[in-house]
Amino acid sequence: MRPLTFVLATLTGLTAASHASAQMTQDDLKWVNQCIADNKNEKGATPAIVRAYCICMNEKMDDNETRTITQWEKANPKARVACEKQAGWN
Repeated sequence: MRPLTFVLATLTGLTAASHASAQMTQDDLKWVNQCIADNKNEKGATPAIVRAYCICMNEKMDDNETRTITQWEKANPKARVACEKQAGWN
């Protein structure tokens, strides 16, 4: 990815993540923080990208979901790919 494209993708992800995080409940925050911990050592995982990815995944999940984001993403590969792209994790 070209540097300018990467910067723009990262800024877009951060803007979306900051807007979404303002609307998160305590329960959402718990799941997002667990997702961040689960993904912090993944290849290409900058803190901003992982945070944007986890927020995106949390938003795609139903409010009544009982699985963690990490468990849910394995059963929903299309959502995972979409959030990876949105977060700039490609």
